[in-house]
Amino acid sequence: MHLVYQRHFADYEVIRHLSAHVPWPYPNDGVRVYLQTVVFPKLGQDYWQWGICLRDRTDEIIGAIDLWRAGKPENRGFWLGREYWGRGLMTEAVVPVMDHAFDDLGFAEVILSNALGNDRSRRVKEKTGATFLGTETAKFVDPSYTEHEIWQLTNVAWKSWRQKPP
Repeated sequence: MHLVYQRHFADYEVIRHLSAHVPWPYPNDGVRVYLQTVVFPKLGQDYWQWGICLRDRTDEIIGAIDLWRAGKPENRGFWLGREYWGRGLMTEAVVPVMDHAFDDLGFAEVILSNALGNDRSRRVKEKTGATFLGTETAKFVDPSYTEHEIWQLTNVAWKSWRQKPP
């Protein structure tokens, strides 16, 4: 499974937008270690992760969405393989995750963040009803990113956004 995940993830253009906690160059066994030490031990215990696949290629992970209760400050993160950028796939993928967070897991709000300058990630937040709160200093894999934007998505705002026609 880890090789399927790593295929689209271990790309500097994908990883550069992520927290400096993600190693670069990305190790060959990085996904396996991450899944075994972070994802699997915590899965379903205030931490959740979903793989993103295309409807007609369910055996290939092209991205992932993570959700966790303890904010750092954010509660959600995601990545998407570069060849799938700009198609609206991440916006589509976050909808059921946010529905689950608010409807099933009882989140009152979700704090989101993105590297200042990562306009694609920012756009997902704008398109799904999040409110921009401000910027803070942060470290990313790409050292040219020095701040991140902080966003808030409340249960009330989400429900309002979901009521709007597509």
